[in-house]
Amino acid sequence: MCPSRLILEHVTSRWGVLVLAALLERSYRFSELRRAVGGVSEKMLAQTLRTLERDGFVHRDAKPVIPPRVDYTLTPLGIEAAERVWALARWAERRVDAVRASREAYDGARA
Repeated sequence: MCPSRLILEHVTSRWGVLVLAALLERSYRFSELRRAVGGVSEKMLAQTLRTLERDGFVHRDAKPVIPPRVDYTLTPLGIEAAERVWALARWAERRVDAVRASREAYDGARA
């Protein structure tokens, strides 16, 4: 398997895109990010953040305070990736009607 395929899988996953897009706005604490993304479980968010951190897209800043504080931000590599996948996501949103029409035409021809 080509290494770039795994990277693409991480940044274009359902939650990867949304986490990268949210972090483009600003840094977030875990609970804030979970609310900003919406619909993601704690487990999936933690897994997505670990994967993106391991790949070098996200920086995890754990501060030794009580209560513990952990902030997540994009690295320069993460900003670069986030801008690109977010542009693709925005394009998809703009083209939903065209895709829907194509699907209906295809399904109608198959019926």
